[in-house]
Amino acid sequence: MKRPLLIIGFLLLVGALLWAILPGKKPAAAGQDWREYLGGPGRDHYSSLQQITPENVAQLEVAWEYHTRDSGQIQCNPIILDGVLYGMTATTQPFALEAATGKELWRKKTEGADVFSTSRGLVYWESGNDKRILYTNGPWLYAVDARTGKPVTGFGENGRTSLKAGLGPTAKDKMVISNTPGTVYEDLIIMPLRVSEGNDAALGYIQAFNIRTGKLAWVFHTIPQPGEYGYDTWPKEAYTNTEVGAANNWAGMAIDRERAIVFVPTGSPAFDFYGGNRLGSNLFANCLLALDARTGKRLWHFQFVHHDILDRDPPAPPVLMTVTHEGKKKDVVVQVTKQGLTFVFDRESGEPVFPVKESPVPASDVPGEQAWPTQPFPTKPAPFARQTFREEDISPLAENRQELLATFRKSSSEGAFTPLSSTGTIIFPGLDGGAEWGGAAADPEGILYVNSTEMPWHISLNTAVPEDALTGLPPGQRLYALNCTQCHGAERKGNPASGYPSLVSLKSSLKREHVASIISNGKGMMPAFSKLSGDEKKALVAFLFGEEKGQSDAPKEPGQGKAAGKKDKGPYQISGYTKFLDAKGYPAVSPPWGTLNAINLNTGEYVWKIPYGEYPELTAKGIPQTGAESYGGPVVTASGLLFIAGTKDGKLRAYDKKNGKLLWETILPAAAFATPSTYEVNGKQYLVIACGGTKLGAKGGDSYVAFALPEQEAK
Repeated sequence: MKRPLLIIGFLLLVGALLWAILPGKKPAAAGQDWREYLGGPGRDHYSSLQQITPENVAQLEVAWEYHTRDSGQIQCNPIILDGVLYGMTATTQPFALEAATGKELWRKKTEGADVFSTSRGLVYWESGNDKRILYTNGPWLYAVDARTGKPVTGFGENGRTSLKAGLGPTAKDKMVISNTPGTVYEDLIIMPLRVSEGNDAALGYIQAFNIRTGKLAWVFHTIPQPGEYGYDTWPKEAYTNTEVGAANNWAGMAIDRERAIVFVPTGSPAFDFYGGNRLGSNLFANCLLALDARTGKRLWHFQFVHHDILDRDPPAPPVLMTVTHEGKKKDVVVQVTKQGLTFVFDRESGEPVFPVKESPVPASDVPGEQAWPTQPFPTKPAPFARQTFREEDISPLAENRQELLATFRKSSSEGAFTPLSSTGTIIFPGLDGGAEWGGAAADPEGILYVNSTEMPWHISLNTAVPEDALTGLPPGQRLYALNCTQCHGAERKGNPASGYPSLVSLKSSLKREHVASIISNGKGMMPAFSKLSGDEKKALVAFLFGEEKGQSDAPKEPGQGKAAGKKDKGPYQISGYTKFLDAKGYPAVSPPWGTLNAINLNTGEYVWKIPYGEYPELTAKGIPQTGAESYGGPVVTASGLLFIAGTKDGKLRAYDKKNGKLLWETILPAAAFATPSTYEVNGKQYLVIACGGTKLGAKGGDSYVAFALPEQEAK
């Protein structure tokens, strides 16, 4: 027996040596790849690569650029492994490139309609010779061969499985999609979901699917059913999904694979801004859930907002890191929030590392509403976004200061949890601040890096337009008044500064079929209106194209008429998603309007804080850097660098992570509302970022751009 065993051992050794010396066949060393969304299972945005340093970063140059050939909102954080980059186009088409050259290897054409919601990435999974890419498109989770892009026919039905599989019968005709990549544990993929934020929202259950078969493996009920923990925090019939829905994970998850714990931040209940029909604390909405990744069993939870009525759900995946607390190493999970707060928990017990206190917050004056009397605030770290907006905070740059003051004095502004009212409320930090979906980065030293936005919004809550108040309007105009005015306005002029385009000249810029597809499937952050019938969609398109008989030029504004009846969306609706801006379109609050923060979570103290982003026209006038809104997150490297884009000015910047000093910046072909990735191929480090999108009124783009050092510097 010894001789055959020796021969087998010799052959294995020879095979390993050949693998190591064959060009292009070397397995990637630790840290060379960017194998998962946001860098790894802990979503820490961290790379151990050190070729690009603070000393040579200014020499970065474009290594390659790949055009996806379909312009739109690209928010993808691409993954890279074994010399191949995998990304998504604006219309949710996956592709594979040579990571060293940008040469296309394959691209899978989107099935069905030509417009789908924004994708922030995809997932790689392998078992032996079985290598798969998983991604979403509409209400489907797809699996394709990572080498060819061809469907894995044994997954679900011919390569796809429904994201509605575990949501129950009420989800059948409701919008269910996913913007964010799933999280893998062994042979399972645990999926984020995006659903409507109105009273027509589906249930936002957490679902795990078997990656080999596509079959549903387990479901966690975020709106508990009778007999389940948390059921008594809702009205008795909430779980039936007749009036209440959502509590979904849309932002993504992190996973501790050694402990088999998946950490899931959950969204707000729907409708976002009125909770009179869901009185109670509403577990498990607005929570961080720690679930057993094998079974979906709840291990612990923490609720960031009780009975949310301001859409204050966690905006990003949590970050897993290790800190030194009271002289001992501690594995923690960190969650940043829209309020600009940072919560730090022990991964196993859920105990806060820094004490959390329940503090009183303002009551609601809306009939039927009962705002929760207290909300949790961590004692450390201090908020990375301002928590109050007072008269003295009106921007000194505003030329119409008196007009802004008059609006402010008529509105409510009592801190980050000020409820909406009929007279108007200043939401600050705004609906898209402080942290956003890009999330935070962390390095092994225990430092957290997070970009924050401080943009005030001005919104009122009014009685909804009842359907009978719209009697006499033609069908398309009536549908517009009920479904579209909150974002695009009664006169269809939109609010470009808030991200809602004008629809006035739609006929001259888009084809009828394209508009119908957007209504059916959504686009970017616009939801799909799948509940509308074919005839209703045709009528709405006819109205938008100015071709409906009997239409008038002034559809009714939200809030007109008496309280709605049972047939309507609900008794209240918001005035619109409107930012509080000065006459020139700048934030009405004094700068900074955006910041970049480094927080030492070993101590809870700040290392540095700087304005992040700029308005070039203000800079040209000599106005100190104001900061700006930013979307997408930072990447941190072991060499001491922090890379970040995400602003309308279209710049990619590199900072010294120790002190926040700007070391390098470049203008991208289009604004990049995405998080970069960094990787190494054949001994050369690259930084790549998706450039494209029309958020904040930025021009569109369709490219991925990779940077590297010149050859002589990379050696």
